[in-house]
Amino acid sequence: MQLPIVAWGNGACRADGTWFENFLKELASHGFLVIANGRPGGTGTTDAEMLLDAIDWAIAENSRLTSRLRGRIDTTRIAVMGQSCGGLEAYEVSDDPRVTTTGIGKSGFMSAADKIQLSRLHAPIGYFIGGPGDIAYQNAIDDWNRLPAGLPAFMGNLDVGHFGTYSQPNGGEFGRVGAAWLKWQLKGDAAAEAMFVGTGCGLCSGPWQVMRKNLS
Repeated sequence: MQLPIVAWGNGACRADGTWFENFLKELASHGFLVIANGRPGGTGTTDAEMLLDAIDWAIAENSRLTSRLRGRIDTTRIAVMGQSCGGLEAYEVSDDPRVTTTGIGKSGFMSAADKIQLSRLHAPIGYFIGGPGDIAYQNAIDDWNRLPAGLPAFMGNLDVGHFGTYSQPNGGEFGRVGAAWLKWQLKGDAAAEAMFVGTGCGLCSGPWQVMRKNLS
């Protein structure tokens, strides 16, 4: 089994690769190579280029002769994701033609000048926001309304605030839904797709508030 690539940016642009450990382990358990910005328990700050560095590293490892990951990585299926500041990092690199999907967790552009970056999006995007109590809620909704025409997009709001369920066992509800988005977008999983598509989609009833554009 080949592993699609998931490059993750932390909230607060914090260079601690294990800060979202429960959530990221849940994603990895579904058969993804998950690379988080920063060293385990690290300090300092990150930037968007680190997401591209992670992608470059994974692609190189797939062909490096002595790599344990040689031939095991699907270099044609790549997600960039992040929470809060990390979501802004994911936005910044989403114009890279290698990106298959973008995941924005509790984030949105704060400046109108930055929103021009939305016009560069080319791949399906999923927003996973913490409801009206999330400090990023209004920014995310504004971004949603400015997405390029025809871009496949999903927005799910769960009323849990800005820090969500990431620290819960297996990342809680955000782990479950985030993994499903990746399984659909990067693996074509039909059961995962059914959570997002159709009048009776799995997230269309219950605690999530759902909006969709151009999904089929």
